[in-house]
Amino acid sequence: MTRPTGEFARQLDGFGLTTAEILYRLPDHPALLQAYVWQEYDRAPDYPVLRSFLDWWRREIEGMLHSVRVGHKALIGPADFRPVRAEIRLN
Repeated sequence: MTRPTGEFARQLDGFGLTTAEILYRLPDHPALLQAYVWQEYDRAPDYPVLRSFLDWWRREIEGMLHSVRVGHKALIGPADFRPVRAEIRLN
C-alpha cells in the first residue's frame, strides 16, 4: 500500500488551510497601514508554519507588524476519510 504524499498527506497529518491577513507599516510611510495576505497549510492551534513566516518577516522585512488576523479550515477530518479495506473489480 502506498502512502499519500504532498498536500493530501499533510491534510491527513492534521494540517489545514490557513489564511493570515497581515497589517504592517513601512518606515517611509508610517501613517499608511498596508495589508499582505498569506496562505499555507498549517496546524492549528499552534500555527508553526505561520510563526516561522512571521519570525522571518521580523528579521528580513522593514515593515513593522501592526496585527495578524488568522483563519483556519481543516479540509479533511476524521469523519471525512476512511481507508478502503477492499477493492472489487468487475471486468
